[in-house]
Amino acid sequence: MNQTTLANSISTKGIGLHTGVEVNLTLKPAPENTGYIFIRTDLDRFELPASVEYISHCSYATTLLRKGVVLSTCEHLLSALRGYGVDNCFIELDNMEIPIMDGSSENFIELIEKTGVVEQNAPRRFFKVLGKVEFEQGDRKMSIEPSEKCEIECLIDFPHPFINRQTYHFEMKNGSFGREIASARTFGFTTEIEMLRKANLAQGGSLDNAIVLTPEGMLNETPLRFADEFVRHKILDIIGDFALLGMPFLGKLKAEKSGHAVHANLMSKLLKTENAWQIIESV
Repeated sequence: MNQTTLANSISTKGIGLHTGVEVNLTLKPAPENTGYIFIRTDLDRFELPASVEYISHCSYATTLLRKGVVLSTCEHLLSALRGYGVDNCFIELDNMEIPIMDGSSENFIELIEKTGVVEQNAPRRFFKVLGKVEFEQGDRKMSIEPSEKCEIECLIDFPHPFINRQTYHFEMKNGSFGREIASARTFGFTTEIEMLRKANLAQGGSLDNAIVLTPEGMLNETPLRFADEFVRHKILDIIGDFALLGMPFLGKLKAEKSGHAVHANLMSKLLKTENAWQIIESV
């Protein structure tokens, strides 16, 4: 199992969910041990590595910040790269926010499939969890513990007839991301929309890129892609945020009512717990 990168460059464009601005995006092959690096082509090709150390804030999206330069809503693209097994990639964009596309990772997966992936010479590195680390914030909980696999167990609970209590156990293997997780869309509630807009967020939000829930149902005319699309999307977000560790992880993640801030706090706590992890190379 060696590292991989894209076979060729590939471009797309779309609207930023929160900024509402059109963004041009190009994914490019990168050398071994590069990881994922965002390049702001509108700011003299400023580089911002996809790394835990640059997490700035995590309210309705994961935002990175380096030397005053912001990169927002990176989780769905990072989830696609990690889920497809791409280790190294340059990500060029000409604005501060990754395009939301259809609110899932599916369009990014299609882009990667279109250009193809090539194997590199260096062995793939893994972030192996050796001890259990937990983080709690009220009724939001998350933990990671040793496992020989990459697995995620997620529980969400919303007082809404379409959601209620949903659980899902996901294991990253043999294209499972594309089959089970990639097409699950982000979701929000009509009760939140006014508050988000007042905070200058969700300016690009629409029924084309999110499931919008009313108190009794949803505004979208297209059906849900899975009965439990909501919990699957939470797993998509978790995979995207944990891609900021810089390599695939081997461990079991358990999440209960978690969100981007909880993911960031657990990663930070994990990295500070020196005997709880090690970096290994595939044999």
